[in-house]
Amino acid sequence: MSPSYSSTQDSTSSGSLSSGASSSGPRPVSDIGRDGLLRRISNYSTFRSDKVIHGIGDDAAVLQKDVSTYLLLTGETFIEGVEFDLSFMPFHQVGAKAVSSAVSDIYAMNGTPVSVLVNLAVPNRITVDMIEELYKGIGMACNDYECQLAGGDLTGSHNALVLSVTVSGEVGKDQIVYNSGAEVDEAVCVTGDLGSALAGLKVLMREKRHWQESEDPVMQPDLTAWDYIVKRQLVPVARKDITSLFIEHTVNPSSMIDISQGLLPDLQRLLNSSDKGAYIYQSALPIDLQTRNAANEMEEDVDKYALFGGEDFELLFTLSEEDVENLAAKCRDFTVIGKITGKTGVVEMQLAEGDVVEFDK
Repeated sequence: MSPSYSSTQDSTSSGSLSSGASSSGPRPVSDIGRDGLLRRISNYSTFRSDKVIHGIGDDAAVLQKDVSTYLLLTGETFIEGVEFDLSFMPFHQVGAKAVSSAVSDIYAMNGTPVSVLVNLAVPNRITVDMIEELYKGIGMACNDYECQLAGGDLTGSHNALVLSVTVSGEVGKDQIVYNSGAEVDEAVCVTGDLGSALAGLKVLMREKRHWQESEDPVMQPDLTAWDYIVKRQLVPVARKDITSLFIEHTVNPSSMIDISQGLLPDLQRLLNSSDKGAYIYQSALPIDLQTRNAANEMEEDVDKYALFGGEDFELLFTLSEEDVENLAAKCRDFTVIGKITGKTGVVEMQLAEGDVVEFDK
């Protein structure tokens, strides 16, 4: 039997935002989703600066720097209990992951990170030693991505630890890549593998439940069988290596986005920006063996891990046939999973059995 898929899954946290009473009552964010909310709030600032080349709607804001260079700005917010769980995630990994997630947006624009600002809201239970561990991770990530920790803000918090990272970067005008730009018949490509970060999270959450049920404060789970997917969840790496190859070998993606929400949601964002559709192949989705094994143990559909699992921070991009061949000669760590079509916002996926399922925008 063919697996059942739904395109209504949403990573937006539950809750409601309301500017006042309405005939239908307050609407939760889940009614319109993350992208719908972004479209609505973008309408509340009508002033436009000629220094801002591209605003809300891509991986990073694009500002004019000089005649040949753009400045890129992006940010990520990590909230304890939402984006990270301190019961299984050490402070240095929280810091490194927050920087990696923001830097990934710069690479998704084909840019190079330059500086990092960190804003931190700290509850009283967090000690100085903990904060130093957090900044060790931030510093290690900054060293890896060759960008400078340049400042930020420090304040208090009543409950949760909150970490907000802003990254600036640069990109040449002739090298910048937006979400838009995909053309019919171009290849849809992804780096690395998909769904492993979600698989790692599910393993960690399962082991946390076992630890809570055991009432053994020093219990240490054996995660050897899951080392790869756990690492993908705790310390993801932004794909600096791929964008460096693009520039070095003059490979020019027509569109690009990083996979932070999941393959399908991020592909649909790219397609909507490009006014195009896509036809992808289930059998082509790159999925690691540990991810498959974890899904089997959880009795869940591994393809849903790949399609809807977030935080892989791989790059999703479109290339001409010539550029696919050029990149393949230099790099094996990417996969062609389909092609661009003219059906705006529609993703069709051919299943292994030959049937085709359709995901609406």
